[in-house]
Amino acid sequence: MNLALFDLDNTLLNGDSDFEWSQFLIRIGVLDRELFAAQNLKFYEQYKAGTLDIHAFLDFQLKPLSRHPRSTLDIWHRQFMRESVLPMVTRASRELVARHQAADDVCVIITATNSFVTAPIAREFGIAHLIATEPEHRDGEFTGRVAGVPSFKEGKITRLNEWLDARGWTLDSFADSTFYSDSHNDLPLLEIVRHPVAANPDDTLRTHAERQGWPIINLR
Repeated sequence: MNLALFDLDNTLLNGDSDFEWSQFLIRIGVLDRELFAAQNLKFYEQYKAGTLDIHAFLDFQLKPLSRHPRSTLDIWHRQFMRESVLPMVTRASRELVARHQAADDVCVIITATNSFVTAPIAREFGIAHLIATEPEHRDGEFTGRVAGVPSFKEGKITRLNEWLDARGWTLDSFADSTFYSDSHNDLPLLEIVRHPVAANPDDTLRTHAERQGWPIINLR
C-alpha cells in the first residue's frame, strides 16, 4: 500500500484557490474591493515569500464566512467552482491523480486552504481524503475562527500525523510515500516522505530540489 499526498494550490491547480476565493467575493460584490483587494494581494505575496502570519491571514480569510448563512455560501461556491476553479484544473493534474488512483494508492490532498473552499475541489479530482485548515463552525454555521492546527508548514506534518493516527497508520505503514508540492513552505513535509516531488516549483523549492536530486515536474 502506497500513500500519495498532493498539495493543491499551484500544484494540482494552476492558481491559488485561497486567493481566488477572496477575489471572487470581491468580484460579485460581497467584499469591498477597496478594503480587501490590496490586503488579499499582500497576504499572497507574504505566502510566496515565506513570511506569512497564518493566523493573521486566517482571521482575514475566515471572517467573511461568518457573515453569511452556509446555504448562501454554498450557492456562491458552486459559482466559484464554475468560474474560477475549473479553469485552473489541468489535464496533467487529472492524469497524475488518475495514475495513483489506478495503482490503488491512498490519495490525499493536504492543503493550507480551508476545507470549505477545498472540499468541493477534492471531490472534483475524485479524491476522498482531504487534510485542510478547518474553519470552526457552530450549529452548521461558521464562526470566523480556525479549529485546531492550521495545515501550514510544520502544521501539515501535525495534521497528517493526526489523520494517520486516527486510522491506525504511520508513514511507515506504507511501502512508499510521495508528496507533490510547488512551495518552499512545504519543505517540512517534503523532507519526511520517501519521494518528494517538486511540482511547478517556486524558485526556492526548485533550487532545493535540484540540490537534493528530487524530481521536478510541470503540471501546467
